[in-house]
Amino acid sequence: MCFLHLLSLLCVWLVAPFPATGDSRYKQGDPVMMYVNKVGPYHNPQETYHYYQLPVCAPEQIRHKSLTLGEVLDGDRMAESMYQIAFRQNAERQTLCEMKLSVNQVEELRTAIEELYYFEFVLDDVPIRGFLGYMEESGFLPHTHKIGLWSHLDINIEYNDDRIIYANVSVRDVKPFSLDDVREPLSLTHTYSVRWFPSSVTYDRRGDRLRDSSFFPKSLEIHWLSIINSMVLVFLLLGFVVIILMRVLKSDLARYNLDEEGTDDMDQGDNGWKIIHTDVFRFPPYRSLLCAVLGVGFQFLALGTGIIVMVLLGLFNVHRHGAINSAAILLYALTCCVSGYVSSNFYRQLGGDRWVWNIILTTSLFSAPFFLTWSVVNSVHWANGSTQALPATTILLLLTVWLLVGFPLTVIGGIFGKNSAGHFEAPCRTKNISREIPRQPWYKSAPVHMAIGGFLPFSAISVELYYIFATVWGREQYTLYGILFVVFAILLSVGACISVALTYFQLSGEDYRWWWRSVLSTGSTGAFIFLYSVFYYWRRSNMSGVVQTVEFFGYSFLTAYVFFLMLGAVSFTASLRFIRYIYINLKMD
Repeated sequence: MCFLHLLSLLCVWLVAPFPATGDSRYKQGDPVMMYVNKVGPYHNPQETYHYYQLPVCAPEQIRHKSLTLGEVLDGDRMAESMYQIAFRQNAERQTLCEMKLSVNQVEELRTAIEELYYFEFVLDDVPIRGFLGYMEESGFLPHTHKIGLWSHLDINIEYNDDRIIYANVSVRDVKPFSLDDVREPLSLTHTYSVRWFPSSVTYDRRGDRLRDSSFFPKSLEIHWLSIINSMVLVFLLLGFVVIILMRVLKSDLARYNLDEEGTDDMDQGDNGWKIIHTDVFRFPPYRSLLCAVLGVGFQFLALGTGIIVMVLLGLFNVHRHGAINSAAILLYALTCCVSGYVSSNFYRQLGGDRWVWNIILTTSLFSAPFFLTWSVVNSVHWANGSTQALPATTILLLLTVWLLVGFPLTVIGGIFGKNSAGHFEAPCRTKNISREIPRQPWYKSAPVHMAIGGFLPFSAISVELYYIFATVWGREQYTLYGILFVVFAILLSVGACISVALTYFQLSGEDYRWWWRSVLSTGSTGAFIFLYSVFYYWRRSNMSGVVQTVEFFGYSFLTAYVFFLMLGAVSFTASLRFIRYIYINLKMD
């Protein structure tokens, strides 16, 4: 009961941080606090810094706002600004501060403007974004390169009754302050204006207003060509497996069963998959590792399905990465019982008796590589002063979630899996001495099977993968989660079908070492995804710099690893069911 109570408290703590709009009501003249948040290069979404790290107007004592977990994971570091805003009271040309910038500070601002730094403020939970300055580069001969800083901002706020609906900043009628040819300290005055506008949009429709006027590109349109291409591939593969392969199996079974009726020695004169019936269910090497791969793979299958379903049900705001990160943490902790149960259950079926070691291997199969990768990425962020570096308190809280929820649920699932495991259902007896495997042609080798088994599932999602990358690593907004669910199902179907086909070809060559081959054949899709991420970084994105590069390739590696585990588990299960089916229908003494 104590564990269940602790689990419920942690779930509430994790669910609470999902970003939500505020519920502030104001009277005319009431002060409205605007927070400064972060700045960063426009083309490097994961590289953000605190606004006050730049030489800008800052109060003598910086007061930070308490943040939720989702906001911390999103890189938010809000602090009170110096802007004086009163509800429904316009203000013209108010002085924010007067500064004297050194030559180094001017060069710092110039560099930020050249890298297209944008800033983010927050007013009543409404994000306000704009660029720090203006850059003009024109002509070849003569070449001009002008840099200007927006020293004045027009803040436009829309309201309905006593609530704020929308806000933005404008520099349409503002002339930038030139930062060219500065060789001595520079005096600068920052000013701002505030203008209030009535809005017909009600407060409950504020989210639509924010999405319609986003600083970043609009939502992606439906890409039917990608869906049609994937569906055609699925139907072709299903037709291949169900029609062609079943006809071949029917012919094989008829021939083998006819031979069985006419001879007492089943192995005499036989070839193909029938002759290895005494070896095909011989347990593979590294059984504990295989079971751990299956357990973690099915955990991520449940995790991915759960996140997509939660998005479809509208349970959290998908326009902020922190919400999805919080949901992933919650579901990962809760689905650890799946990995423990599947791994321990199958490990006991295969005759394993070191179930404690199996549980430890299962729980560390993903968490250990994730922790090492995250440590490198977080250290790079910390060394560069990025707000994406998690504070020590947040790290301790996340570690507590894993220690008090994730690991115990893995152990509990493992205990249930061990106790409920039966005997391995093998329709054929296994001889003590294994057969000699004949020499295989090159096209039946493991690398060829991995290339085929990885490329076909990847081709089914390659177009959709671009839009996902553009959302996660770019500025696009992905809202087609119904389409994503269909593509996810297509990926699993193609992986299972191609695994069954490749397993049949392997067994037909009298090679009974299908256990690990079935995992690697379709699991190699993860390698194709990582190769695509390299292509995307160099050819499809404008990302640059050490911070963004380390984070991109670090988490791209983890993504590929997750797909390897998930698709490997699905393909192994499909192959196991297929092999049991064909040998159950084979007549044997």
